[in-house]
Amino acid sequence: MLTAALFEIRRAFDRRRHTDLGSISQLGFRNAAWRPGRSVLCIALIASATFLIIAVDAFRRDARPVLDPKSGTGGYPLMAESLLAVIHDPNSASGREALNLSKPAFGSVRFNLFRVRAGDDASCLNLYQPRDPRILAPVGNFIQQGRFSFQDSLAKTPDQKSNPWLLLDSVFSDGAIPAIGDANSITYVLHRKLGEDVVIDPTGGHPVRLRLVAALADSIFQGELLISEKNFLRIFPNQPGYRFFLLDVPRENAADIPGAFEAALTDYGFDVTSTTERLAAFHRVENTYISTFQMLGALGLLLGTFGLAAVLVRNVLERRREMALLQAVGYRRRNLGVVILAENALLLAGGLAIGAVCALIAVIPAIVSRGGHLAALSMAGWLAIILITGLAAAFVATLAVIRLPLLPALRAE
Repeated sequence: MLTAALFEIRRAFDRRRHTDLGSISQLGFRNAAWRPGRSVLCIALIASATFLIIAVDAFRRDARPVLDPKSGTGGYPLMAESLLAVIHDPNSASGREALNLSKPAFGSVRFNLFRVRAGDDASCLNLYQPRDPRILAPVGNFIQQGRFSFQDSLAKTPDQKSNPWLLLDSVFSDGAIPAIGDANSITYVLHRKLGEDVVIDPTGGHPVRLRLVAALADSIFQGELLISEKNFLRIFPNQPGYRFFLLDVPRENAADIPGAFEAALTDYGFDVTSTTERLAAFHRVENTYISTFQMLGALGLLLGTFGLAAVLVRNVLERRREMALLQAVGYRRRNLGVVILAENALLLAGGLAIGAVCALIAVIPAIVSRGGHLAALSMAGWLAIILITGLAAAFVATLAVIRLPLLPALRAE
């Protein structure tokens, strides 16, 4: 689409050579067709840089607190980990009493418990290749709740497609254990895809194959793989209790709960963090890569801007006799400046429009996957930067026109 738009611009320049003039600015528009190859080259440079910057920026992650059950936080505002395993069920009255959680403030908190087998961090925060990823196993009715969203899965039945967590209860004839991981970790850290196995060796002689059956979409589970509790107890019988928790907390109490829980469960090394902060830590790594690619686009933009200024100055120098004649018949220097600015504005606006529209069309799948959310403020900022640099190039060309010695050029004409 970008290429087709550039060809259409080239055709438009051929038609514009013979249009009638109704204003000084239209003279500048028609001057862009004087050397159509140069003008299209400028538009192509600006459009390509704009395309790259806008398209890459569409994948930038923000740190908006989202508590939708189908979001990357699963609707849980808080998460917690403990150094020592918690044996008691904190959702029961006896368990709260044993854990010193009998205060009324804790009564509205609902725990989602996970069994944990320690291992390597499988998220982008780990600089090394994980050989033995950490394993989590949800307890209770977590699977039936159907929280979090999935990027892809091996679901076959309607129930599995509506709730891919049910795939954890699948049984494979070759003895592989179904596992679910985050799509980013599966692809970029573990270098696997759905249907492939991650082999671990918990006992040093009996390797276990974890078959990836579903991929979560941008979730807080980027550092681990999840299996069913039944399979967890069979593979890791010596891992008692619970060490990972998702806390379902009323929004009005979310700010006060972390400190209170950490104080009450200090003997277990309880650490409570915000799920939004956890997700933001992963996003910062992604955004760093995105910024790197945007800098490459900015370099292309810089070259395109210098090229635009060079082309405009060259056009002015080649048409200095024409400019001298225009001034001799009554055009003022500021009128000639308007002509150059109009020519530059046409090239700049054409490049921005073509690059931005084509980029937005290219990233429609990313926009749809985020529920229509787009980093509009960031994109507007980049477009403003491109516009300012383009106008700076126009200013350089305009100065060249104003300072030209027109009398010698008129004599040559």
